[in-house]
Amino acid sequence: MNRILFNSNVIYIFALLHILLFSYAAASKLLDFQNFQVQLGQSPLLNAVAVAVSFAVPLVEFILVLLLLFSKFRLIGLYGSFVLITMFSAYIIIILNFSSFTPCSCGGILEKMSWTEHLVFNIVFVLLSALGVILKSTTKYVYGFLSILIISGIAIIAALFLMSEDIIQHLQ
Repeated sequence: MNRILFNSNVIYIFALLHILLFSYAAASKLLDFQNFQVQLGQSPLLNAVAVAVSFAVPLVEFILVLLLLFSKFRLIGLYGSFVLITMFSAYIIIILNFSSFTPCSCGGILEKMSWTEHLVFNIVFVLLSALGVILKSTTKYVYGFLSILIISGIAIIAALFLMSEDIIQHLQ
């Protein structure tokens, strides 16, 4: 099998894995939406922005599924997957280090994982999406761009946390 065909097949498999993950995760959240919102509201990081996040996350997951389904948009979908799962991972790292209790708002079987197991699971998907981007991208700046996306994803989670803290301070 030639290298281009091999890369194409690997990218397709990575995209399918992300499609399954995001379809399942978004559907689980929407099927038990009230519980999802309550769990986000119990998060010390996101409680003040839980309503907005509860709508945004499943929407973004479904958009990524659509992007990953079509070869023409797959690279954008892989970049988006990389950012989203990096953000989820940053959230988990903060939870593991700075919170005594936070319910998992993932839904379905993912909810049964411990925070550490979930972090490992996410890291695997971060690596799959990064490898997919590297294999599919034609630019020589792909590593720099992935680095910028990691920093951006972490910055977004930090900003959500700070915004949530600020809102809580103003309510007291």
